[in-house]
Amino acid sequence: MQTTISKQFRWEMGHRLPFHAGLCKNLHGHSYEAHVILTGEPDDHGMVMDYFDMKLLIQNKIDELDHCFLCDTSDTIVRAFLETHSMKTVIVDFPTTAENIARMLLEHVVSQLPHAHRVNEVRVRVYETEKTYAEVESSL
Repeated sequence: MQTTISKQFRWEMGHRLPFHAGLCKNLHGHSYEAHVILTGEPDDHGMVMDYFDMKLLIQNKIDELDHCFLCDTSDTIVRAFLETHSMKTVIVDFPTTAENIARMLLEHVVSQLPHAHRVNEVRVRVYETEKTYAEVESSL
């Protein structure tokens, strides 16, 4: 029987969307929350994956993002400022939308799954606010 498990992660992060016509073109931040959702066949003990092991799949990426400014490599003005002032920065090659952040986290989780795992679907939901989120999924 397919079973789904989920674990939540939280972090604080700044970003901006230079292409945006509204307020999101400005420097701002969010209290992000990600839900990592795994679906698979439980083992003989009824577990798809131990929650501690699930945490290990993504915690290092969450720690990297916590209290950083996530900056698209093409945003040269902000990137130069962040580098000049030695700010905690993570440079990415995509616009820093919730959709793209969810995709980045999904790819990270999939890449960290152990070779012999019981998971056949991974979903990541990223909340930018308590009322808005983006969700991506991958079948394995």
